[in-house]
Amino acid sequence: MNCIIIDDEATARAIIGQLCTEINDLNVLEEFPNAIQAIKYLNQNEVDLIFLDIHMPDFTGFDFIETIKNPPRIILTTSDANFAIQAFEYDCIVDYLVKPITPERFQKAIQKAQSKSPTSSVSKSEKVESSTGNDLYVNIDRRLIKIDIPSIYLVEAKGDYIHVKTEGQNYTVHSTLKKIEEKLPKDLFLKVHRSYIINVDKIIDIEDNSVLIKRDVIPVSRSNRPELMKRLNLL
Repeated sequence: MNCIIIDDEATARAIIGQLCTEINDLNVLEEFPNAIQAIKYLNQNEVDLIFLDIHMPDFTGFDFIETIKNPPRIILTTSDANFAIQAFEYDCIVDYLVKPITPERFQKAIQKAQSKSPTSSVSKSEKVESSTGNDLYVNIDRRLIKIDIPSIYLVEAKGDYIHVKTEGQNYTVHSTLKKIEEKLPKDLFLKVHRSYIINVDKIIDIEDNSVLIKRDVIPVSRSNRPELMKRLNLL
């Protein structure tokens, strides 16, 4: 597998690079001290795997993932264990390594990366939604429940589940934000944050980097704010 390393600490890059040399199937193409340089590289080159730090100046690892199209497999390498649950909301992330990284743990992460197809986005146990017209069917407790799509005002990711909030009722579904995003009409819904999809027609108020929908205040990421502003009928 061809891979790159993104970490603002030179020592961390050197350690990961050394660990890579001990794996026969790994070929480190480049190392980058920040995400911006890596994005420029990926615009011209393809890789199979990225070792990515979370905390970097100006542009975090999560910002990086949301910026690139069709991200390859990613192994997060970080000193912060607090983002593990959030990290696995992304289909492209195959493992989460907390520094200092041992050779045994590193090898286990590589095995996960090798076993995961880069195009796979849904696990076999996942309850997949299907849609017809203005209806969305969700599988809850072995029952297919029909939801009127325009009545949905918010979808929130919570670990291995998503919360679908509608005008009349809320639903908890074992699925991913990416999967339901593919089923929702793009002219009505917009992903404004890695954990939230909103119905643009249901926005009550916008202030700084957040929107108010019903009684929910939803954060808007920097990368998604321009698209949100384009969708609004501004005076």
